[in-house]
Amino acid sequence: MYNKKDFMAELERKNPSEPEFIQAVSEVLDSVIDVVNNDPEYLDAKILERITEPDRIFMFKVEWEDDNGELQVNKGYRVQFNNSIGPYKGGLRFHPSVTLGTLKFLGFEQIFKNSLTTLPMGGGKGGSDFNPKGKSDSEILRFCRSFMTELQKYIGPDTDVPAGDIGVGSREIGYLYGQYKRLRVENTGVLTGKGRNWGGSLIRPEATGYGTMYFADRVVKEHNDTFEGKRISISGFGNVAWGACIKASQLGAKVVTISGPDGYILDEEGVSTQEKWDYMLELRASNNDVVKPYAEEFGAKFFPGEKPWGEKVDMAFPCAFQNELGLEDAKKLVASGVKYVIETSNMGCSTDAVNYFIENKIPFGPGKAANAGGVAVSGLEMSQNAMKLSWSSEEVDEKLKGIMSDIHEACVSEGTEPDGYINYVKGANIAGFKKVADAMLDLGY
Repeated sequence: MYNKKDFMAELERKNPSEPEFIQAVSEVLDSVIDVVNNDPEYLDAKILERITEPDRIFMFKVEWEDDNGELQVNKGYRVQFNNSIGPYKGGLRFHPSVTLGTLKFLGFEQIFKNSLTTLPMGGGKGGSDFNPKGKSDSEILRFCRSFMTELQKYIGPDTDVPAGDIGVGSREIGYLYGQYKRLRVENTGVLTGKGRNWGGSLIRPEATGYGTMYFADRVVKEHNDTFEGKRISISGFGNVAWGACIKASQLGAKVVTISGPDGYILDEEGVSTQEKWDYMLELRASNNDVVKPYAEEFGAKFFPGEKPWGEKVDMAFPCAFQNELGLEDAKKLVASGVKYVIETSNMGCSTDAVNYFIENKIPFGPGKAANAGGVAVSGLEMSQNAMKLSWSSEEVDEKLKGIMSDIHEACVSEGTEPDGYINYVKGANIAGFKKVADAMLDLGY
């Protein structure tokens, strides 16, 4: 039988200075420890010890030359966490904040997120502390070639299929895939998020934002409510927030905030027109990481250095980065009457914030369920590549909607408590865990 305190103490001893990874495991353990303790097969097979230890980790040096002819050195990583239900699948992140602990947290979360999609994908994550901001196209090309020269040794369409993440968009995926083809002399679906001209899927850039709104729509309907007329707060202004703004508007809601490192925008007219959505993409492409110009362009209010969680809204969607919404933010939202909180960034809310929402019976959708739309469409891209087919945007969108609906149903099935409150965190963790754990047993590890 497991005792959570003892298990976590040992995990921390073995993984020092990795707070995000420890936080992610602790949150899952809260939900599944009773499931494990009540199943002799899980106990005998030591599922918890095995599922919290990556299958393997690759760390490598990335040498590249900048435009001044100076040699630069970065760290590269790939964490292959668990492939019990399919090839490792998870994004590559290029950002100066990248550490092994961050990637282990993301890879661990990816196991259960991918499991929830019901598609045959295991969990992994990778990246580098390289910062593409302020770099020329030529510098990014040289870095990507050097990075892939090492990474290509460990990946393949039936082994490990990376995708994009923070700092890795269509440009970087193109450069990475070009080097993979050059070295391996093959044209296979080894990366997702590819360009439409060379194997990419329609609606992939929008997928995470679309998926989170499909999930949220099912949450709202489960509570005999409707999206129509809902006032929504969103953080971030990249692809995820962009897709979320589009789909929320199509579902009849009004998005009133977006945000960046410089502060947040309050647009009472709503971030709800094609012109505004296009402008969000222009802001992201500018590489300046600021949203203030949106206020100047459209006459909205700008709040420098602030987060958007003090606004009175019906629904809140953290779409930017981990732990962006803390306990004090949660208290503000609950006090102002928020009805639903849907975590769209990976572990976007602190543990205290999540617990506060649950204690106050606010329906809370965790990121591993709500933001699974991105990897779901990546999985659909893998299928299209394998079959040498290209589905229409309507076909992909319909499949995405179905996957998000199924994820919601799994959360409800495993997370409904005796008083009728649906604990989506518990439901997502248990549903995702069971599928992977059962596969591990079936495979006789």
